[in-house]
Amino acid sequence: MIWHCQTFNELTSHTLYAILKLRIDVFVVEQNCVFPDLDDVDTLPDTRHLYALKDNKVVAYARLLAKDVSYSGYTSIGRVVVAKESRKDKIGHELMTNAVKETLNLWPDSPIKIGAQSHLERFYQSHGFTTVSEPYMEDGIEHYLMTRTTDVKR
Repeated sequence: MIWHCQTFNELTSHTLYAILKLRIDVFVVEQNCVFPDLDDVDTLPDTRHLYALKDNKVVAYARLLAKDVSYSGYTSIGRVVVAKESRKDKIGHELMTNAVKETLNLWPDSPIKIGAQSHLERFYQSHGFTTVSEPYMEDGIEHYLMTRTTDVKR
């Protein structure tokens, strides 16, 4: 598996297509959730697209956002997704470890805030995140706000 972290302009058209297809396959089709996935944030100059290629196929992805894009005073990691056929390989932890590492490398002085689907709360806690909200509904799915400081060691 090969990991990449690129800006929008560095993505090839084929890679962008594969990333968007993966996001739609999981978030829209599998989770039956209609939401505006193409929100113009992908194209921001500081946004990074972290993805893993296995056998030339995108199997995992996360979108890394600069401070203040999603949450005031925080960077963020979103659109965290693993292809259904790759979940048995348990690469979700590797994806999140790399996402946190890349985010802290890019913006070392900014804590991270995420909107986590509630069934993944323990998964994110295992990566140093702390729940900071009551459950809330977003796009028909229960979520929690979670934060991670820059000095948490996993």
